[in-house]
Amino acid sequence: MSQDHYRALLEGVQQGRLSVDEALNKMRTMPYENLSFARVDHHRSLQKGFPEVIYCPGKTVVQIVEIARRLAKTGLPVLATRAEPEVYRALSEALPGAEYHREARLALIRSGEAAAAVGHVGVLTAGTADLPVAEEAALTAELIGARVTRLYDVGVAGLHRLLDNLDLLLQARALVVVAGMEGALPSVVGGLTPRPIIAVPTSVGYGANFGGLAALLAMLNSCAPGVAVVNIDNGFGAGYIAALINGAGGEGAGEDEHEGQ
Repeated sequence: MSQDHYRALLEGVQQGRLSVDEALNKMRTMPYENLSFARVDHHRSLQKGFPEVIYCPGKTVVQIVEIARRLAKTGLPVLATRAEPEVYRALSEALPGAEYHREARLALIRSGEAAAAVGHVGVLTAGTADLPVAEEAALTAELIGARVTRLYDVGVAGLHRLLDNLDLLLQARALVVVAGMEGALPSVVGGLTPRPIIAVPTSVGYGANFGGLAALLAMLNSCAPGVAVVNIDNGFGAGYIAALINGAGGEGAGEDEHEGQ
């Protein structure tokens, strides 16, 4: 539940619209809701500024829909990552207004009218093959409330493409830089801008890329200051951190994905 929900409950008791017992009943499921296969954390938005997120792999469609249904009842946004089309189809039947972003594999349900986007987050990719991870980052940051600019396919094999867009590197409050292969782009960007950079290695690349391990190690060994690294293909985590830096979430933003723990 958000602070607004708690405030409304307390005001209801104060004004006599709710009895103490009625308020207690409403608050029973606020800390978390035990579904046996998952404990849905309703306090996440109060603690972090954004509700719990559903990580879909390893869960059944029925479990995902039930978690989403319980989260949606709070009136806050619902975000499901790594969602396959069948997950979206089930969500759209259960929850009107569900959206699906196929490239990013994100399913989401917005909450009412979105507030005006704030700040500025830049999301860059080295190549077009990195787009799925980049879109996961961009859409996550947007849902939390950030204004996002995308700059795709500006890798080091054609550096002039990046240099033609230096304004973005200097204007954004935070930059998410997504790259596979040798993972060089975050270091280059780090040498061109004072902005904080969240580097995202992707599993894109030929055999010696080792499923993104080569890019991960290159980014961890970056000599450019201001570069932090998330795990391989973790667009959600990068977008979340960028939104925190950007300040889009108010008191906080997002949170780690629901692992059913």
